[in-house]
Amino acid sequence: LQQFSDTGSRKEHVKITSESKPGFLERLSETSGGMLMGLVTFLLSFYLLFTNEGRALRTAKSLDEGLSLVIPLDSIHSVSQQNEGRLVHLAGALSTSKPLFDPSYGLSIQAVKLKRNVEMYQWVEYEDSTEYEENGEIKKETKYSYNTEWKSEVVNSRNFDREIGHKNPSAMAVESFTAVSPNVQVGSFVLSKGLVDKIDDFKQLSLSNLEDPHADVTRGGDYFYHSENPRRPEVGDLRVSFFYAGLSGDDPHLGSADKVTVIARQRGDQLVPYHTKSGDVLQILYPGDLSVEEVFQKEHESNTMKTWALRAAGWLSMFVGISLMTRIFHTLVDWFPVVRDLVNIGLKAFAFCVASSLSLLTISIGWLFYRPLWALLIGLLSVVPIVVAKSRVPPKKQQ
Repeated sequence: LQQFSDTGSRKEHVKITSESKPGFLERLSETSGGMLMGLVTFLLSFYLLFTNEGRALRTAKSLDEGLSLVIPLDSIHSVSQQNEGRLVHLAGALSTSKPLFDPSYGLSIQAVKLKRNVEMYQWVEYEDSTEYEENGEIKKETKYSYNTEWKSEVVNSRNFDREIGHKNPSAMAVESFTAVSPNVQVGSFVLSKGLVDKIDDFKQLSLSNLEDPHADVTRGGDYFYHSENPRRPEVGDLRVSFFYAGLSGDDPHLGSADKVTVIARQRGDQLVPYHTKSGDVLQILYPGDLSVEEVFQKEHESNTMKTWALRAAGWLSMFVGISLMTRIFHTLVDWFPVVRDLVNIGLKAFAFCVASSLSLLTISIGWLFYRPLWALLIGLLSVVPIVVAKSRVPPKKQQ
């Protein structure tokens, strides 16, 4: 295999482009466009922060409601009419009616999902750019490097800076796909599509026990190669690997069927989504044998992580929005390097403090309808960044 570090006239070249340094009015025009983008980003951050708090609290209430109502089933092998329409908890091994096949490669497995992953050996372009100023012009030096790699998506070589000598095929002769069992059960209960979608812990399938399916296909390790020489592949060669999720039958090589824990509404012998009074939907699936308390603890932890991730995203959106809107002050003093650097530091500090205060204030408003006391405390916290920033400003000398 050729490595990225390899150099040669055919694999690497440098292009230098230059353009005149933009004038003051041109930079001002670009800054105005950035201000508009900043305003949109700034407004979106309020929506993201506010709706996230409502979602987080609604989800937490739904989980508490679910925990208070859920009924653990005594047996997964019989369907009790007493639990019709109720939220139930059960754990057991997955089972499917028929194995999944890939007739093209003579492969079958008793599992919930079987994924065929096809990769093609292709040219990949890398570029590394640096900008510098010379003789009043902005010059951009770009180094283009080319490497051959296995890729699961077709790389369009028409977009390369230099396609000659680095041309890729426009399509793959064999396509990737994922087969899903139409009927997945735990004991006597059939899982809904939403629950089946949650079975996504894919593991690579060993091909060591299989024969080469065709004369033009060679098995090497856990891959089938469409190549004359898999050890020295050429651009356009294919390799195929397989992955499975949710083993649903005892296999001599893979072991016993996977166990899962499910919390959902019982409708006949179906396990379907449960709609809570808070407006959320509960249909939960985890691998392994978990108690009711363990499942809901995991769900609360997942909700907390999602909430903090969206809070961070909302704060960052607000910080970027304010930075773009105040960029014009940086442009106005761009001619004076020392002043420009000081203004830049000041604008960043301003954006940080304002974004922090407004984010906390928005979060507190989001909590106002649910927990007023917490909302008041967070609202008071929103003043802290402004107070800290103001305390760092030196007092004016008395006249």
